Amino acid sequence: MDTTIIERWKLCTFVSFTGCIILILCLNKSHSSTKLLALQNPAISITSFNRFPTQTLEFSAASKLIVYRPESVNSSEDGCNIFHGRWVYNPKARPLYEGHQCPFLSDQVSCRRNGRSDSDYEKWSWRADGCEIPSFNATDMMERLRGKRVIIVGDSLNRNQWESLACLLYSSLHPSPACIETRSSVYKVFRAKDYNFSVEFYWSPFLVQLDVDKKNGTRVLRLDKLSGSAQRWQGADIMVFNTGHWWAHQGKLRAWDLFQYEGKLVEEMKIESALDIGMKTWASWVRRKVDTNKTRVFFRSISPSHTQKECYNESKPLSEEPFAVVSSFPRSLSEIIEGTIKEMENSVTYLNITSLSRYRIDAHPSVYARKQGQGQRLSREFHPDCSHWCLPGLPDTWNSLLYASLVFDTSGQVSDS
Repeated sequence: MDTTIIERWKLCTFVSFTGCIILILCLNKSHSSTKLLALQNPAISITSFNRFPTQTLEFSAASKLIVYRPESVNSSEDGCNIFHGRWVYNPKARPLYEGHQCPFLSDQVSCRRNGRSDSDYEKWSWRADGCEIPSFNATDMMERLRGKRVIIVGDSLNRNQWESLACLLYSSLHPSPACIETRSSVYKVFRAKDYNFSVEFYWSPFLVQLDVDKKNGTRVLRLDKLSGSAQRWQGADIMVFNTGHWWAHQGKLRAWDLFQYEGKLVEEMKIESALDIGMKTWASWVRRKVDTNKTRVFFRSISPSHTQKECYNESKPLSEEPFAVVSSFPRSLSEIIEGTIKEMENSVTYLNITSLSRYRIDAHPSVYARKQGQGQRLSREFHPDCSHWCLPGLPDTWNSLLYASLVFDTSGQVSDS
């Protein structure tokens, strides 16, 4: 009896051991077959970022947006913060386009056309720490936009970004037909006919409605009503918003006389409270009117100004930590904008270009925001524009990061770190 039990136990042990060996061999074979299939099947693409050159990096910056690369691009579990990195100077670099290729560029951003002789500000490129950002590819971008609408909504800094994106694409279209409408100050559009896409700009510096009483001229900022152009925003496939600068204006620069909220007119309100209500109005519209499964929504952070003529005659980026530079935009307002984006979870991608842009004191139009007459001596009698940016120039980097976000096809989030 005992001998029979022992024999059965030995047989059971042998069968179990043999089964384990067979299972391991099958798993190894399956893994090898998967690798071979990936190599043989052209439909399976393997992306490597080794093709992008690594350069010596200078000038670091940090931001609060984490953009995660998809697993097919990078198997690492670490996030790639494309807004955290360094500016790299290459004396042989050329801009992605020449200003003369885009006759629709406004005088305000056409620095070379207006007489600026130095060009080093065009030779700096942004490099992220710990990962490679794909270079802007106009042909690929246009294919991604085929049959789609892009809207860029906000103030003159978003118009600056629209001019950049329109020129990046327009300069690569020839001889394909395109239509550009720039006569209106509140609406501009670039259409590529063969690709059937449009890139539209809507002037809306508050994102909420600003009404002017025709009888007495009273200006009322309606905090709980979105801008009148919002009906035309709907249906777009890619949306890029910004606001902030006009909320911070004071004195004679302030664009409103009264606030309106819940049907009541309010003469005095903390600007932080007003912006918070305005941002919540915009966020509510996105939640109700935009299908974020089909539409990519971006919000661009504050574009930094270098005030008090700081940018006059500057030809190099700042070499010091940019946070040491006093910003003219109140931090309390930036926190409200970032707080709203956080509450929207993954439905909005935050293009946090503030920190990387702070370095670029050299990239403003300064006195070249207007045409310089022959023999005219450049002097500080012209109020330097230290808010907007030359084109070609920094907004091309913003659009390159927008392009990278589309390539990575990920949602952004504002982190607490």
